[in-house]
Order: sequence, then structure tokens, then C-alpha cells
Amino acid sequence: MTSDADKQQDRSDGESSGGATRARNQRRLGSELGRFEPVSDAIVLAAVERAERHREREGEGVMMSDIAEHLGFVHGSWTTRRLRPQIDALIAEGSLARSRSLGVVVWDLTAVGSGGLERTRRAGEVEELPEAPQHRAWRHARATAGERIDGFRAQAREALEDAAMLLDSEDAGSDAWFGIAERLRAACWRVGSATHCLREWREPDDARADVDDRCDTGDDMLDSEELGGVRYRCTGRRGVWRWPKSDPLD
Repeated sequence: MTSDADKQQDRSDGESSGGATRARNQRRLGSELGRFEPVSDAIVLAAVERAERHREREGEGVMMSDIAEHLGFVHGSWTTRRLRPQIDALIAEGSLARSRSLGVVVWDLTAVGSGGLERTRRAGEVEELPEAPQHRAWRHARATAGERIDGFRAQAREALEDAAMLLDSEDAGSDAWFGIAERLRAACWRVGSATHCLREWREPDDARADVDDRCDTGDDMLDSEELGGVRYRCTGRRGVWRWPKSDPLD
């Protein structure tokens, strides 16, 4: 039976995922994750350490869902109930610290935990962590972009052809123009997003958080106003969950 604490933790993690559509995408990414299996204290500490390093902002702590994903496990009440006693024991020995951030329970690696983890590493007793969530997200986005970009290009081409037909028509009303404007914007955004995921998003490593600064090579030469416009247009370009499930032209 799931405890109230487990339910609250699951709700908190779901609310922090950025919306229902993004949550569905995360579930697809999570399809590669496995069921909980017993792991060593050292690899739990290593998972917390990497999860902290991959947070967009420092000092936020990491949630149970972060720890589970960095360990390669599906997050849920089953995993939470089995990880929590081990995490509580690591808190008791001083290796982890528990706190709250915006009402959500989070954990941090302490100086004691960091030192112990480093000694264990030097002794060669820390197993290798599974693929990081940020690398898995990059890999899935790259693969999906490769599968979808031709369809997105076809949608953009059709929208452009329909816009050209409107230009040749003297009877086209404003509704038609506003409608084609929405289609063109959506179609071009999808091509741009897929292009970025396929060709421009560099493969992330474990050394730092993979955060999209919405800038590319040469953007540092722009003035602040131009750069602001570029960054605005690039907002959400890695959001594969914003792509339609299928191509209308298929």
C-alpha cells in the first residue's frame, strides 16, 4: 500500500515536470529505465553527486525522482520505499543532508559524503553509473529529429505553397491570412527545432548540466537587442514533446 508520503512525493515530482505533455515525454524516455534492484551506498552517493551537478541552478538539492533516474530506475512508490531506508541511513551517518526546496523534499551530498565517495573511487569500488538522464534526452531527441524532419519539411513546403496561392488570389480574406500565418509559424518552428536537435545540440557529458542557452556560434557578435530576439525565437527548441504525435501529411 502506498503511504501518504509516497503519494505526496509522486505528486511533487509530477508537478515539477513542466506539464502533462512534457510528463508524457518523460515517461517515454523512462521506458528504458529498469525496476529497482539493490545498489551500494557508494553508487547512491555517486547518483546524488551527478544529479546535483546536472541541476540547472546550484544549491537546489535533488529529488527522489532525480536519484532514481540517475541510478537507472523507474521512479515510483516501489522505488521510493526501497531507496528511502538506504538514504535515511546515509543521512544518519552524515553523508547526505535532507531539506526542502519550494515545499519539495530534496537531498544534498555533504562534505562527509563527498570525501567518502572520493576515497571509495580511489579504491576502485564504485560501479559505473547508467546513462545520465540529460544524455538520454539528447539521444532520444536526436533520433526522433532524424525520423521526423522530412515530414516537418513537407508540412512547411505545403504551407508555403498555400501562402503563394493566397498571394495570387484577390479574394482571400483576412481569416485565411491569419490562418496561414499560424501554419507557417508552427511549421517553420518544428523544422528549426528538429534541425537544432539533429545537428546543433552537442552531445552532453557528465561534467556539467546540459542547459540550452539559446545561442549558437556567432551570436556573441550581435547587440543586446538582436541577441534578445534570437533567444526569444529559440525558446523551447529542444522541446520534442511539443512536436505533434504524427505528421498530418502521412
